[in-house]
Amino acid sequence: MAKVDIMSICSLLRRASPKIPMPRPLCPRRIAHSPPCDFFKPAGIPLYELEEVVIGADEMEAIRLADVEDLFHGEAAKRMEVSRQTFDRIVRRARIKIGRALVKGHALRILKPIIPAVAKPPRRAQKTANRQRKLPQK
Repeated sequence: MAKVDIMSICSLLRRASPKIPMPRPLCPRRIAHSPPCDFFKPAGIPLYELEEVVIGADEMEAIRLADVEDLFHGEAAKRMEVSRQTFDRIVRRARIKIGRALVKGHALRILKPIIPAVAKPPRRAQKTANRQRKLPQK
């Protein structure tokens, strides 16, 4: 099956019918962990015989922060740089997918993050640096 870009599909649909709304782009999420493997599957069954359940890098990071590191959702949301409500939706979606894979015996495919997270200076330091640049030189 050929891979198709979602934006190209949306642009084709928009040309066909201009009343179809474009999806909102996802806000960037900070992902600090890269999983060590790509798949989890039931033992003894070849991968080509199993259905796959795909879990995104953001969903894996949310599960890691909420369940492995046992953080409160507010603190975990700050680490991923999303709102608490968005973090709750990501965790809920990931748990549904993981539960489906475990209960139905599907393979769990884990997508790797595209761009590694880079350390970002705190916002207060950024604002102070911006203010110092704007001061007139005497």
